[in-house]
Amino acid sequence: MAAAADVSRCLTPDRSPKIWKEHTMLHTLRILALASAATLSILASGCAVTRGQSTMGSYIDDTGITAGIKARLLEDKTTGGLSINVDSLNGTVALSGFATSEAEKARAETIAREVQGVKGVRNNLIVRPPTR
Repeated sequence: MAAAADVSRCLTPDRSPKIWKEHTMLHTLRILALASAATLSILASGCAVTRGQSTMGSYIDDTGITAGIKARLLEDKTTGGLSINVDSLNGTVALSGFATSEAEKARAETIAREVQGVKGVRNNLIVRPPTR
């Protein structure tokens, strides 16, 4: 019924069937453009996986590992979770950023190693005492 209403609206005395056909074509083109844009955005988000850096499963695992480590660093009162960056690739974690002491640097590495799925940790934290 709704389609019949749309057709009758388009076929008013000032609109010919030719105009209605053009209107339908424009509508179809808009839908195709949106579908193409959605497809491209999905494909672009998977670029890291398609370049052979990791599989889709390990990409998802790495995302979970990174989130788990970051959450634990933020929960821990002895580490500055906001000043430590966490990256994961195929289960190997890279810690970067700044720690205020060797103890904080070691604690961050320990927290990272305790997360399930971690195969190795590269601790690239730089110890920089807080400024007074």
